[in-house]
Amino acid sequence: MKKKILELIAKKNKSKIVSLTAYSKNIATILDNFCDIILVGDSLGSVLYNYKSTREVSLDIMIEHSKSVRMGVKKSLMVVDMPHNTYRNPKEALKNAKKIMAETKSDAVKLEGGKKICQTIEILVKNNIPVMGHLGLLPQTDKTFKFKGKKISERRKILRDAQLLQSAGAFSIVLECVETSLAKIVTKKIDIPTIGIGASSNCDGQILVLDDLIGLNPIDVRFVKKYSNIRKEITKAVAGYTRDVRNKNFPLKKHSY
Repeated sequence: MKKKILELIAKKNKSKIVSLTAYSKNIATILDNFCDIILVGDSLGSVLYNYKSTREVSLDIMIEHSKSVRMGVKKSLMVVDMPHNTYRNPKEALKNAKKIMAETKSDAVKLEGGKKICQTIEILVKNNIPVMGHLGLLPQTDKTFKFKGKKISERRKILRDAQLLQSAGAFSIVLECVETSLAKIVTKKIDIPTIGIGASSNCDGQILVLDDLIGLNPIDVRFVKKYSNIRKEITKAVAGYTRDVRNKNFPLKKHSY
């Protein structure tokens, strides 16, 4: 197992894990100074391409953005989401995961699902491809946006799936929109780190979409805290530029050759 992944696992119960998404070199370069994990998330489908869901994101799109992110990541663990319909069976998953790893030089891939993908995870891990799991709300397949863990059957399934993913060889698991007490139980019952998004502080770490927390993406969901308002700053900068151009204050002599 790679050194970075062993170091990540060692953080469990010792220090919180910081994770954010990145889709380009410039952003990745900034995040690399702060994050333990940088995820090239298929959330780029809605954030960058205005797709209705992550199901529309292609393997080629993920690879191109991951290649850009890789240029900005030196210290963090870089993980790439495997898009919808690229791991429907172990053979397909292995082929596409190898392609991702080879072309992007990423450290790991992330797959959504529980028991159904355990065999796939085992095969990827045997082929030296580290895997991060993803349970709770599954954007690639869930048709409605609802938190998970209200029903007893649902709670049992998520806990069992987490244990199965660990047994299959996953080195960590994202818990998305999982009820607070369930997130705590899952985190305590497994030996690998849990990374929460809308799953309380009971997880071993947290992840958010960067565009959400800096206020660039106009989203209003419960689990996002906005730490900045970049839309406001961009608007201010563009307004200033527009004003200078129309008033003939830009470009000045010092801006010209």
